[in-house]
Amino acid sequence: MRLYLYLERRTPLHNLNPTVKVLAMLCFFVAAFTTERPDLLLPLSLAIFGLIYWVGALGNVRRLRVLFEMVFLMTFVIWTLFYRRGTPLIAYGPIQISAAALTFAFGMAIKLVTFLAVGVLFLSTTKIEEFAYALTRVGMSYKVGFTMTLAFRLVPVFIESAQTVVQAQRCRGFNFDEGNLWQRMRHYVPVLVPVFMGALRRADSMAMALEARGFQSERTRTSFEHYRFRPSDALVLLFVIAVAIGFLALWWSGHARVVA
Repeated sequence: MRLYLYLERRTPLHNLNPTVKVLAMLCFFVAAFTTERPDLLLPLSLAIFGLIYWVGALGNVRRLRVLFEMVFLMTFVIWTLFYRRGTPLIAYGPIQISAAALTFAFGMAIKLVTFLAVGVLFLSTTKIEEFAYALTRVGMSYKVGFTMTLAFRLVPVFIESAQTVVQAQRCRGFNFDEGNLWQRMRHYVPVLVPVFMGALRRADSMAMALEARGFQSERTRTSFEHYRFRPSDALVLLFVIAVAIGFLALWWSGHARVVA
């Protein structure tokens, strides 16, 4: 099973400068964060999913469909029940549901799904090496950038290790699927021991490897890959900045808020 989201494609989004892709991701986050109105969030969300379809990353969305569904449903239900503004349409004891609550809940659900979609789009079109390069280009120190990108490298490795241990136990006749839900969860507890032991060994080996390669050196870091900033990068960057500024202007004027 493929654990990484990155897809090897030759699309205009893949060919963008990594710094532009990081800044575009931040601009989309800002745009989605400023409003809870569904009529403003839906075009942005549909545009993001359209880009995902364009680069051929719908498979990644299908892989994470449970996460998308849970985030949308849980966010919608929670805000519908706990948003207390507006005239109640349904009142049953402490439960009061208004039209403003439904609108706000729907907007918040779209907002969080949009955040996830932006992340999937970014990780589907950007290598970890490009992400680390972009972080250093925007002024982040090499050590901090390396630490952030290390999480993207190690989480799939740990998942793969857990899957290897589970498959080995299945080959030995251990059944992880018998019993009720609680019993099934308990069956996976022994898997944690070899996974954590393997993680500690990897951490020790990585620390020695980084030390041997001069990770603590204070000299200026160089990069094996160098990415040019082309006119297409400038146009994309100007566009996403304009989108973020437009949403910020709507927020500042008060038009981005749900009116009770």
